[in-house]
Amino acid sequence: MPNAPRSGERTRIGVGFLGAGPVTQAIHLPSLSRLTELFAVAHVMDVDESVASSVAGRVGARHSASMDELLADPGVDVVAICSPHKFHAAQVIAACRAGKKAVLCEKPFAVSAEEAAEIAAVSAETGVPIVVGAMHTFDPGWLAAERLMGSLPETAHTLRSSVVLPPNPRFEDFATEVIARPAPSRPDYSEPAVIAAALEGGILGLAIHDLPLVRRFVPTFDDLEVLRAELVKPFGYEFLLRASGRTIELTFAMNATWKPDWTFEAIGPDSALKVTFTPSYVQAGSAVAELTASGSTTVAGPFGHNGYEGEWRRIAGIVAGTEQAPDAGTLIDDLRFALTIVDGARAHVLEAAA
Repeated sequence: MPNAPRSGERTRIGVGFLGAGPVTQAIHLPSLSRLTELFAVAHVMDVDESVASSVAGRVGARHSASMDELLADPGVDVVAICSPHKFHAAQVIAACRAGKKAVLCEKPFAVSAEEAAEIAAVSAETGVPIVVGAMHTFDPGWLAAERLMGSLPETAHTLRSSVVLPPNPRFEDFATEVIARPAPSRPDYSEPAVIAAALEGGILGLAIHDLPLVRRFVPTFDDLEVLRAELVKPFGYEFLLRASGRTIELTFAMNATWKPDWTFEAIGPDSALKVTFTPSYVQAGSAVAELTASGSTTVAGPFGHNGYEGEWRRIAGIVAGTEQAPDAGTLIDDLRFALTIVDGARAHVLEAAA
């Protein structure tokens, strides 16, 4: 595990974490442990100071229960925001105002288009770049797919994101012994408002991984229609959407078996793309891209690292000045796309109930 830089040792980029839950423990710390030549974990903050202390102790970092204390820490160059969604916008803005070199924020980086626009304005004002942790967009398998797909973004008529996963703790526990895991809840799914909230959670918590990929094929979505929005037992969702003349299918099912599956597909009249991703929390292997056209299939991948590591490599390049930060307008439109689906799903559920 990376250790905090010692006094006078500033050859590595110091990282500070706001939030020390499963995402920090089972995703980011293992990823950074493979990039110790680039990064050192300097500070871990959590509202539960005992959790912050325990997690920081694994990597030799400082700890606190105060965002202000972390932002004032001169050893923190990059702030990673892994707190609940509702805190993201305020924390991103505070990190930019603190003059850090970059901010990595877990998705969604805001919960409204207005918050997203405010974040973009502050980022532009302060010059602090923002990276949203949609790891699939940084996966070398997806980046290879973008190079392969040719005219498919203009011709595709069907887009699919299909996910089958067992419960997250199976993956989390492979990476680390997660402490302070949230207690599972059992909502009453007979109530339309609860169903709508669960579908919102599915979009902003899971489908959002692939929505930036969908947006590669759906640059405009003012005409988006939600044709179907349903929960799948014991937990999952099915969405059927139309936008820009494309059919979009988003499905997720959780089951008790081990075998996971996560695929993204784009299908056109003359070619088809399939990208197979590793599951969330898995720290090995990149996506594999397969483009079929003219009767033959071109395969790209697997590569030497996955999207989790890819996003940190991108941050290192941004800090070094060798790579560009993601376009703020694209990040805002990706979020607007997700929120438009959420609004449409809520209306669909409440209308069906009425």
